[in-house]
Amino acid sequence: MSATEGATANGSTRATTRESAKARGAAGTKPAAAKPPRTESRTALVRRARRINRELAEVFPYAHPELDFENPFQLVVATVLSAQTTDLRVNQTTPALFARYPTPEDLAAADPEEVEEILRPTGFFRAKTRSVIGLSKMLAEDFGGEVPGRLEDLVKLPGVGRKTAFVVLGNAFGRPGITVDTHFQRLVRRWKWTEETDPDKIEAAVGALFPKSEWTDLSHHVIWHGRRICHARKPACGACPIAPLCPAYGEGETDPDKARKLLKYEKGGFPGQRLNPPQAYLDAGGRPAPPLDAA
Repeated sequence: MSATEGATANGSTRATTRESAKARGAAGTKPAAAKPPRTESRTALVRRARRINRELAEVFPYAHPELDFENPFQLVVATVLSAQTTDLRVNQTTPALFARYPTPEDLAAADPEEVEEILRPTGFFRAKTRSVIGLSKMLAEDFGGEVPGRLEDLVKLPGVGRKTAFVVLGNAFGRPGITVDTHFQRLVRRWKWTEETDPDKIEAAVGALFPKSEWTDLSHHVIWHGRRICHARKPACGACPIAPLCPAYGEGETDPDKARKLLKYEKGGFPGQRLNPPQAYLDAGGRPAPPLDAA
């Protein structure tokens, strides 16, 4: 993935960023919060948005999709299963699913009750079973057992909407797309990139701020920041590397020491969500998630 290939090369930049933040926190200082003006010009908005993305790329040079997959089929199934649950829970569940049903043809012919039992930990397992068996049948019957690389074909698959389609296109086929999940929606509105609430309109509005070639990595950067720092209920404003660029600075905890305690995943000392993460993530200091039966 392009978001991870440069992780080793950018390791020193990330380390510098973290050391700087650590030093600022140790001194008890708060990041400067120069909020953008209420009447921000289009040009100023584009510049601020692109700077935020550049800053996040330095903080998360190893950002990547947090679903384990080895091929497009595994990715489309895993993404469908990730609805209403965590990527970690999906990653803890899919090894058994793909070991038993490695191809679309295998899953298309599966006993639904057996698939339901495997998928039970992901929640909504009956609906998800219908979706993954249904999309497998369509892949086997209409696409020769291969996941199509076009948006208009992907969205025809049961359980696959635009968000899932762009995850697959961007990460399995290298075709740019914006993944508008709940984290992405929350952050781009906090940053005043758009006031839209409809995912398709958010996708269009944000896409217009960036070159198309940056869309996939942008999605990873924003989602990682939303999961780790800019949380829904209590964002860690005092530990945020882009605080000076954020109109919503102050909605969360601004004290650096208290804010650091709110950090999640590897930035708070815990592993990421993949059981088998990219090597670049491991080289950058990330740790694999625990297996399903871990104590």
